[in-house]
Amino acid sequence: MTSVHPFLTDAHESFRQQARRFVEREIAPHIERWEKDEQLPRELHRKAAEAGLLQIGFPEAYGGVEVPDLFYAIILTEELARAGSGGVIASLMSHGIGTPPIVHAGTHEQKQRFVAPVLAGEKIAALAITEPSGGSDVANLKTRAERDGDHYIVNGSKTFITSGIRADFITTAVRTGGPGMGGVSLLVIEGDTPGLSRSPLKKMGWWCSDTATLYFDQCRVPVAHRIGAENAGFMAIMMNFNQERIMLAAQAWAFAQVCHDEALAYARIRETFGKPLIRNQVIRHKLADMRMRIDAVKAHLDLLAWRVSNKQMPVAEVCLLKNHATTMLEWVANEAMQILGGAGYLQGSKVERIYRETKVLTIGGGSQEVMKDLAARQLGY
Repeated sequence: MTSVHPFLTDAHESFRQQARRFVEREIAPHIERWEKDEQLPRELHRKAAEAGLLQIGFPEAYGGVEVPDLFYAIILTEELARAGSGGVIASLMSHGIGTPPIVHAGTHEQKQRFVAPVLAGEKIAALAITEPSGGSDVANLKTRAERDGDHYIVNGSKTFITSGIRADFITTAVRTGGPGMGGVSLLVIEGDTPGLSRSPLKKMGWWCSDTATLYFDQCRVPVAHRIGAENAGFMAIMMNFNQERIMLAAQAWAFAQVCHDEALAYARIRETFGKPLIRNQVIRHKLADMRMRIDAVKAHLDLLAWRVSNKQMPVAEVCLLKNHATTMLEWVANEAMQILGGAGYLQGSKVERIYRETKVLTIGGGSQEVMKDLAARQLGY
């Protein structure tokens, strides 16, 4: 089972088969029901943990499966994407953004309490940074946490929070000091904290991923739930963004691949004017252009995944990768929709769902415009 990929080994390919079996058995048959319900069953988290999927890339000491590179996570994303739902990835894997700050900056006791149960599929984690007044401008967040003895009193709100309705542990960025990046801390706020209320949000896509606005009204949070030193949360958040953006690019590439495959299969069986669609040069050229753009992003993604796996931090390049991948997906999904025609416009097809979900990837994790500006500044422009 030797891989032809320069960065992948037989171990990677074995993990791919493990993930593919799980998706075919536990996810693909249920997508339409979960989309209608606008949430995933909590049981799916436990099943994913039993299959060894939730733990990839996390420390073994807390139930994780330590791996040598990011390609395991990219493979998992690719296989989850085969089901054709970004909402499944966003919600099932929300611990991928909610838990790393605790792993990076938390104490042993905090990791035992807030990481281990999540990796076991017993609890759900979320990350709460974005506020109604701003998203990527983390240094100017307004949610306030005032010290009161052994507790913080938290007031404010967060919005667009993935898994915000179901989350048991919410890694929350709060202001504990003065203005700017030097006054930001991270607190883990438990879902049953008095004063915390949640309001579900209706969305264009990602229907089966619950998304919420969170309101904190005099929430008492133990100081023991603070991750890292007071007023030192900004860097923990920034460290998380690099990997989050790579994984958003991986999602975009994986969903573009699904769109291409769906369009190719349809073009081979759909007949117009007495011949299959694929016999038309214009359709073959569309598919070839899709393939070209998809493969260009994959080469870009693989190179940066290798660099980050080797402890490099190419911030500008990762920003540009995210924009490269997400704008490519928008183009490919549009071409796939055009090839499928009316069949693609009907709800229930993978292409229709992906087409609706493309836009969130150019916004989440740093908007396209913010990514360009950050990359330009990092490059000294």
